[in-house]
Amino acid sequence: MASQPSQTGTREWANWAGDQRCRPVEIVRPGSRDELAAAVVAAAGAGRKVSVAGSGHSFTEAAMTDGTMLRVEALSGVIDADPASGLVEVRGGTVLAELNEELARLGLAMENLGDIDRQTISGAISTGTHGTGARLPNISSQVAAIELVLADGSVRRLTEGERPELLRAARVGVGALGAISAVTLRCVPAFTLERVDTPEPREAVLDAFQDRADANDHFELFTFPYADDALVLERNRSDGPPRPRGRGAAFLNDVVLENWALGALSATGKALPRSIPALSRLAGRLASGSRTTDRSDRVFVNERRVRFTEMEYGVPHADGPEAARRVIEWVRSNRYPVFFPIEMRVAAGDDALLSPSHERDTAYIAVHQYRGMEWRPYFEAVEAIMDDYGGRPHWGKRHFQTAATLAPRYPAWAEFQAVRDELDPGRVFANEYAERVLGA
Repeated sequence: MASQPSQTGTREWANWAGDQRCRPVEIVRPGSRDELAAAVVAAAGAGRKVSVAGSGHSFTEAAMTDGTMLRVEALSGVIDADPASGLVEVRGGTVLAELNEELARLGLAMENLGDIDRQTISGAISTGTHGTGARLPNISSQVAAIELVLADGSVRRLTEGERPELLRAARVGVGALGAISAVTLRCVPAFTLERVDTPEPREAVLDAFQDRADANDHFELFTFPYADDALVLERNRSDGPPRPRGRGAAFLNDVVLENWALGALSATGKALPRSIPALSRLAGRLASGSRTTDRSDRVFVNERRVRFTEMEYGVPHADGPEAARRVIEWVRSNRYPVFFPIEMRVAAGDDALLSPSHERDTAYIAVHQYRGMEWRPYFEAVEAIMDDYGGRPHWGKRHFQTAATLAPRYPAWAEFQAVRDELDPGRVFANEYAERVLGA
């Protein structure tokens, strides 16, 4: 007889940013795949919708529900690994930071990662999370198989060999197909990255955006709208051994400069909005050059302690610089009080049906607003600009699109809907967000 999943005492849930909250009827923490299946069956039998919540790093309502919320933190760890082939099967609730440590012990690594490692692997792939690299697609492209628990409690293993369209749908499934109990990843031998951060004139960087992206394994930039410089991050593979920074140097850069100073300047800008242009220029001057050589996952990841909300859009690679310039011009011409930087990254096209990079090389433009500050007019203006380029939103970050506006932007939209009809015909895995962006 299968054991019963545990339930929590409190029913309130909030995301990492603290600006999305809900009170499900129940929050259940399954400790195994069988418990996960039992919880899904019980919820469906009671007529409740089911939502799976990972680490809460989405800025949208993707995980919110007034039905049953499944917290999958206990479904963590490596199930099986073959260092020779690089195939590693992990439980769906495995947090990326923990996964990276496990892979390092196996002499393996993820080919590419984003700059935050607090998400679960299932949440990261389901929302189309990506790193940066003109020749590298998003994290979901590293998935070789997915184990999915369906609304009736049955388990489907989706692979590249049999019905590959099911896997292409589930790799970026927005939580709408089932509960991911396990993921099989294609990993690569562990490698070292050298990261070089350089402040440069923004216009020169945007003029050479394509060339700079092509010249580096991983390329991105941060720029404050009211400043004229950009901090350019270039990461490339190194043949040398890792040379980790000392704990003092890491604390000074990652915590004091990138978090405490950013937090203090952001709080000042919130209290004194008219000071934001001057604060932005000051922050731009504080961004200094640095060089780091270390294990790949440590170089990919940045520490994020300052809370904010975010919107991110993917546009065709060639349109990225123009779109970014238009965002900056809107901020300046409207004197909008935003202190947080704009971030630009790149990714190769891939074949996941709802990937924002589906079948096109992509420039990603992310905008942020400090917690507690008005963000909607800014994000609405950014979205209107991105619409001009057929922009596709990151599924885990704020946007105002609907199924009607999104469908024309995805060539495989109908194919995804057919998979959804097959795997979750009763729409058990649905909430208001899914209904808005995917349809009923």
